[in-house]
This record gives sequence, C-alpha cells and structure tokens, in this order.
Amino acid sequence: MKFILTCGGTAGHINPALAVAGRLKELMPDSQFLFLGAQGKMEMELVPREGYEIKPLRITNLSRGKSLGAVSHNIKTVKNVIASYGEAKRIIRDFAPDAVIGTGGYVCFPVLKAAASLHIPTAVHESNAVPGLTTKLLAKSVDRIMVGFEESRQYYPDPEKVAVTGTPVRGEFGLYTKARAKAELGMAPEEKLVLSVWGSLGAGHMNGIMSQLIPMLDGSQGFRLLHAAGKMYYGDLMKKLEENAPNMAQSKAEVREYIFDMPRVMAAADLVMCRAGASTISELTYMGKPVIMVPSPNVTNHHQERNARVLEKAGGAVVLLEGDFDAESLLTTVKQLLSQEGRLESMSQAMKSLALPDARDRICGIILDMVK
Repeated sequence: MKFILTCGGTAGHINPALAVAGRLKELMPDSQFLFLGAQGKMEMELVPREGYEIKPLRITNLSRGKSLGAVSHNIKTVKNVIASYGEAKRIIRDFAPDAVIGTGGYVCFPVLKAAASLHIPTAVHESNAVPGLTTKLLAKSVDRIMVGFEESRQYYPDPEKVAVTGTPVRGEFGLYTKARAKAELGMAPEEKLVLSVWGSLGAGHMNGIMSQLIPMLDGSQGFRLLHAAGKMYYGDLMKKLEENAPNMAQSKAEVREYIFDMPRVMAAADLVMCRAGASTISELTYMGKPVIMVPSPNVTNHHQERNARVLEKAGGAVVLLEGDFDAESLLTTVKQLLSQEGRLESMSQAMKSLALPDARDRICGIILDMVK
C-alpha cells in the first residue's frame, strides 16, 4: 500500500506522523511512504533522518495581528496556500496513495484538501484538547478526525467522524529501560538526570531562566542536567554560559541545540522540565516521567495550560506559569522533588495512568478501515 503523510512546523506535529508511519511499516513492510512538509521547516531535516522521502511545499502561517505588515503577510499566505494546493494535487496524482494522513501544521490544509478533491481517503489527527485552526478548517473535508482527548469531540460539527485515539508515540520510546539508557549515556544507575527541554524550537524566556540556573550548579547539586536550547537560542545561550559558567562540564551540566536521541534521554531522566504540548505529554505519560511543566503562554486558547492542569490534577506534574518563578526558585523545586523518592514514584504512577499506549494501533486501525 501507499501512504502520504503531511506534518509541519514543530516536533509535536512531526513525531506523531513518524510514529504512525513506523507502525504502518511494521504491519505492512512492503508499503511505500511519502511525506509532504513546509519548505525550510524542521520536518525537512527530521523526516529524512528516519529514512523517509519528503517533498517541500511553500507554505506560511497566518498572522493574527492587524497591522499592515500582518495583512501583507496573510495575503502572501493565501497565495502560498493556492500554489501549494496545486502542487500537492500534482504530487498526489503521481504517487497515487491509498490514503493521506495529516498530523498538524499549516501544510496539512492544502495537502488534505487536495487529496479530498481527488476522492482519496483522508484523515487528520489533532493532539491538543482544543482543535487548532487547520483542523477546524479541514473538519468537513476529511473522512476521519482523530483526537487525543475525549473532551475534544464537542468542538466538531460531526461527532460521528471523530475517534479518540490518543497521540501516538514513536516505537523507539519502548526500547529503553532507565538502566540501559543511563549506561549508554555514561551514567551510573544511581545518578540522577534532569532533562530540560522547552519545545523543539526552544523558548526565549526559559532559555533566559536556564542561562541563570546553570551557573548556579557546581557539581554538588546531586544531579546531572541536560538542557536543549533549540536552534534559535543555542548560540546566544552558549555565549552567555562561556562567560558565566566556564566550568560547565565540572558542574555536571550539558547543553545541546536539539536532542535527536530523545527516547534514550527521556528513558534515563528522573525528572523532566518542559512545555505542555500534547505530543510531549503523550511521550511523558507513556514513559511515566515526573514533570515540572511551564505551559507556553504563546498559544491559542491557552491549550497548553489546559493540558498541563490535567496532569497536575492527576498528581503527575508540578505546574509553574511563566513570570511566577525565577531560576533560583526553579532550582529549589527541582532539588525538593529529587529528594523525595516517594513523591517521584507516585508522580510516575500518576503519569502512567493517563497514558494511551496503543494510540499507534488505534490510528493505524482507523486508517486501514478507511482504506477498505
């Protein structure tokens, strides 16, 4: 069988598509896959790393501003959508897929619209509790809508189209025990690891906090810290740390631009500090990781805070809001949690209770039924 998958912009959209493709490939090894993504975005790097072909479409986002610049940008976006729709239609005709699946990002709109116009089975996955603009616009065009949360059904005009699947996690997340992951990272089994990651593109505010927190570490803090800065902020952060934390290795801190081996690193982590994107939450609950969450304030309808509060209510997360803490208080919270083994274990169990570990199979089942 042949499948086209489309996703874009952030790892939160890309990784679910890779998870679905991986499972379909396990089920049907002779299948063919083609990805369509936004030109210049991170999917153009991440998807080929997993061995899949990806073709670019010229697509831009919508600005919610009202300035002349915002209006000009949106006119350009409309032109790009029209051009991408035609290009996607040509690619779909040439590849002749049995189904086309989107997992989020603006690029999904022209691709799934084109596939629907060609009467090819289509499905879109929405990982957040509140649907984004792209999913809303596609709700009447696609054959199936797959969502991560039961409460998401209420936002769609045709509930019969909607299936609750959870958000899929790449199969690699099930390969590692904590002991194996720590050994591969050169750590002793009893050594604590704190993972700090604030979205695949990074976050300016949280990189600012980490630029102050890392110099506070002297190696005696009782844990290792691994921080992912993101491509936009890595250079500036490293310059600050060269001045303020010249002995970073001795302080047991490491900074990376991007964590490509996230399944291994997350498996090794004893505590995670991160945003509250739905894809990240799916990975954390799947692996049962205690978490300090700082929801992004720069998202529509505060959906990240809504996501985070679900984990907090269950007992799996400590939720902090930007502006309510500084580097010193964040470090204090980390140390307090790591010193409470019973608390970490109860948080881990709470996270596992929220997991939908069969999300990949649920989605693949829907896709195959849709094709039949």
